[in-house]
Amino acid sequence: MLRSFVIVYALSVLSLAIEYEPVHSSLLLYMESKDFANSKQKLDGKVFGIGIDVHKGASEYRLVVERAKTTTKKPPLSNDLQVSKLYGRYLYSFGNAALHVNYLSVLHDNLAITDGGDAYGVGVAYNFNKKLRADFTQFFTDYKDFDVYQSNLTLNYKMRLRNTKLKLTIENFAIKIDEQRPNDFTKNAQNSYFTTALKLHAHYASWHFGAAAFFGKRAFAIMNDGFKIQHHAMEFDRTYALGFGKSFGRSIVRVQYIYQRAQELPMKNRGVEVRNIRLLFNYKF
Repeated sequence: MLRSFVIVYALSVLSLAIEYEPVHSSLLLYMESKDFANSKQKLDGKVFGIGIDVHKGASEYRLVVERAKTTTKKPPLSNDLQVSKLYGRYLYSFGNAALHVNYLSVLHDNLAITDGGDAYGVGVAYNFNKKLRADFTQFFTDYKDFDVYQSNLTLNYKMRLRNTKLKLTIENFAIKIDEQRPNDFTKNAQNSYFTTALKLHAHYASWHFGAAAFFGKRAFAIMNDGFKIQHHAMEFDRTYALGFGKSFGRSIVRVQYIYQRAQELPMKNRGVEVRNIRLLFNYKF
């Protein structure tokens, strides 16, 4: 009931926002190809997403809908995996600070026990000056058999090197798993995790470059500022990413390569490698 209310509210707010002329707003489309190696469950998959980011005055409304299909090994699984997710955020800025709320939902998963799980986030950001910004967000994820508490602290530092704009980011993720009833997803997971991510973004003329590395293990994490939720029983211990992009007028095209190493927790299958190639398209209006 609560999930339905939040979805209807988010869509209503979005429809009202679109009636006005937004500033620095954009449409987002992305496609992703996944390849799994050494997995006992998955072979490869495709992900498709569409989103909108609307700015009006001091407010920002963002909504993303994502669908994915993964080819599985049969047996042990009986069907291919099909997943639908919804991400939303509202942010309000005042002075040097901003408050934001997040909502994430696993709308449909035909195989996992995390089907129907919802996550909520509340955060505050503060600009110390034009270069340094901090953001703290507290997430709570409610699954049928377990809950996840996640605290994120992010620091962004902007600088310029001649004609190149640089942004350095440090993210810290503290994750605590609270098992409500025994289940295969959490029985081999740690009670808590701590992960640090280092990111670099460079912008020169119409070109963009990005790189990221994650250190430390994580499971059932919320990533990408609340626009990615890892709801399957996989414990990641390596993540590296590279990205390139170019602006064409109001449009931006980006390509990302992401490498991850994980353990499939239910069967303690280590050494699973996941290679992702993402193509993203933004149009500013």
